[in-house]
Amino acid sequence: MTSSKSNKSSAKVLGVLATVAISLLFLFIAFQKVDLSRSFSIISKTSLFAVVLYLIVFFASHYARALRWRYMLDSVKPDVSKNHLFGSVMVSYGVSCVIPRLGEVYRALFLGRWENISRTTVLGTIVVERIIDVTFFAFASLVSASIYSGNLYEEIPWLKTLLVTGFSLIFVAVIFVLLLVRFQNRFASIIVSLSAKISLKLSEKLKSLFDTLVEGFSSIKSLGHIAGIIIWSLVIMLLYALNTYVGFFMLDMHDAAEINFTSAWIVMTISSFGALIPTPGGLGSYHVLAIFVLTKVYGFDSESSGAYAILTHFIGYVAFIASTFLILFYLNWQRAKQGLPKETFLSVLKSNPDSK
Repeated sequence: MTSSKSNKSSAKVLGVLATVAISLLFLFIAFQKVDLSRSFSIISKTSLFAVVLYLIVFFASHYARALRWRYMLDSVKPDVSKNHLFGSVMVSYGVSCVIPRLGEVYRALFLGRWENISRTTVLGTIVVERIIDVTFFAFASLVSASIYSGNLYEEIPWLKTLLVTGFSLIFVAVIFVLLLVRFQNRFASIIVSLSAKISLKLSEKLKSLFDTLVEGFSSIKSLGHIAGIIIWSLVIMLLYALNTYVGFFMLDMHDAAEINFTSAWIVMTISSFGALIPTPGGLGSYHVLAIFVLTKVYGFDSESSGAYAILTHFIGYVAFIASTFLILFYLNWQRAKQGLPKETFLSVLKSNPDSK
């Protein structure tokens, strides 16, 4: 037993170290040809007004994400607190800035505890949300290719391969989920039984994953929910692009090249692929892609592109971590006024007797 726990702890530590190593590698690739002193000189002239506007749009985009999530949870518990939804979204990103993907677990744990609902169901809706995000970003990339004045596939040779692979995986995932939800017991039991012949631990993990997926997709029960999710997904994408657009004005990049909302949409969609790589808060992976698209597609010099990547990532990183602690402080203060116990990163790990 002790040996098993020790192995698990070692694996977790190695996992964290691996993500740090990946980040350092991407940072090296991103900035190996960038004069950082000049980049920081550009950053020193940042427009504070544009920074404030950037933060307003930044938080609005994540509040929109919380409102979309409400549609996924409506059939589980109507009128879930918007404060709790937004708070758990921001906590998720804050934690992921330190340890990739762990934030999604804490998102389910905190909302499950705050709203007294099944954490498995909440986690299931988060998995569904990720599938929706990947799908919309894939379509956003197709839009980017169609609105770009030249041939984006020639400018970014790997984009077409990535999109073909991505849409193929999305198609397979959708078919798999439809079969899982439609023929839950029969379909899942066959796969679990087959995996058990390979490994009992694997079959248990697959069963848990299938239960989570079914819980998540089963919570979306009406056309109204689907319509709401689609509309808010479009709003989120537009706000992300607007955030990118405002980012140009922080560094007066609109004076150096012809930048418009179309440019922002393309930069947003291409740089967002960095989020698929398991690095803390997109550290390194975001910088590589942001610098690449700004220099390759729009002809900015490496120093201006580096300044943009550094500044936008830094603002987001600080905003996520700061808001995590501020939101937890505020919500615990509200709970204390109602005579409810405070919730911390440790307390939510304990099982809730009233929910799974």
